[in-house]
Amino acid sequence: MKTLIAANWKMHGKLDWVDKPAEFRSLFRANDVVDVLICPPAHMLEIMVRACAGHGISIGAQNCHDKTSGAYTGEISAQMVADTGATYVILGHSERRAMFGDTDEVVAAKTRAALGAGIGAGLVPIVCVGESRAEREAGQAEEVVGGQLAVCLSKLGPEDADGTNLVIAYEPVWAIGTGLVPTLEDIATMHDHIRGCLTTRFGVKIADTIQILYGGSVKPANAKEILALKDVSGALIGGAALEMDSLAAIAAAVE
Repeated sequence: MKTLIAANWKMHGKLDWVDKPAEFRSLFRANDVVDVLICPPAHMLEIMVRACAGHGISIGAQNCHDKTSGAYTGEISAQMVADTGATYVILGHSERRAMFGDTDEVVAAKTRAALGAGIGAGLVPIVCVGESRAEREAGQAEEVVGGQLAVCLSKLGPEDADGTNLVIAYEPVWAIGTGLVPTLEDIATMHDHIRGCLTTRFGVKIADTIQILYGGSVKPANAKEILALKDVSGALIGGAALEMDSLAAIAAAVE
């Protein structure tokens, strides 16, 4: 299984960032162990798909709607994302949950829509789960994450969930953009728990093919030790992914 280094640009980016994929490749050469994904704002999807052609970098959206079309001002459907040439979509990010009311049920519907978009396998959903600080301090972190997974994946069958169709991202809410990071033991324990939940849901053969990313204040200084943990299949990176030297250093931390 390759390691997936996924850059979530959030609401950052101008059209002249189209040069960033080439800059990244000048700093980090393609190899057989790392896949790179950039998720820019929606207005940049198509131009970034073209910019990444030949660089071996995938492009994904940061969200999609669960309906194919309709009177949903300001939204973008999974089919529209697929039409740009993007191949991934982030769903259920903690900021979407907190600011825009994306519940586990909403994430489940969006996940189902993503898998059905486009031609062939559709978009690959990166389904985000994670606990708050209060939930962790109350000893409820595993219960919360397990419950999120149960609902978010409730519309998927085993045929939907092999390693080419689904990615999970564990992002403790209290570590997003704060500089705070769980202990390595806490990260490893949660990723093992998530792998167990996937095994219960889909069986061990399929569960072992699903990438589980860690997200939450990942940066060059801590990437190597986090990415070396068992069941950590990559990273979902925010602020540290905006500059290509930082993103390249994180990719280079993969062993």
